[in-house]
Amino acid sequence: MEPTDHNRRAFDDLHRRRKEPRGGLPPIVAATLGDLTEKRVLHLRSGGGAASAELAQQGAVVTAVDPSEQTVDAAREQWPSILWIQADAQSLPAELRRGRFDLIYSPEGTLWELGDLDAWAAGIVAALQAHGELLVYDTHPVALCVDGLQHWKYDYFAEGFWRLGKIVTTLVRAGFRIEALEEYPGERRLPGTFLLYARRV
Repeated sequence: MEPTDHNRRAFDDLHRRRKEPRGGLPPIVAATLGDLTEKRVLHLRSGGGAASAELAQQGAVVTAVDPSEQTVDAAREQWPSILWIQADAQSLPAELRRGRFDLIYSPEGTLWELGDLDAWAAGIVAALQAHGELLVYDTHPVALCVDGLQHWKYDYFAEGFWRLGKIVTTLVRAGFRIEALEEYPGERRLPGTFLLYARRV
């Protein structure tokens, strides 16, 4: 099994169990971001666009990226004031890698679609201006490894699985300074999600 298949299968298994509606910004993210007036924000894996629209409502100038052409087309029609670009989070096009964004938001599910964590980190550091901010809010890797009965289903230390330490180390090596890392509870006393805040050095 390829490493990306491992990550994606674990993520899909977890979210089939949760059956959560997906929509706008998670409350903890909205509270963390605060006032975004005139900030240039790059939203990775933007999906249907509700979260991108919330970022714009908080004052941001938003560029939203999603790999699905159909999703981007639908979002562009609904929110024409936002710049929508079809692209993969780990292979951002050259026009986004010009060091002009103040903030990059990487939402839940982004990490578990990646085949190359280093390419993702290199792309976002190139997209941010000096001292630009990165906010990652995603499913905690431990949550991906257990089933609904709290039995270990996947190997946390398997090759290619994005452990929390691996994510942090990759970002630091790419040129980020980690300023905060918070973990939030999920099911059955296990971590469910995490929020990481970093600045480009």
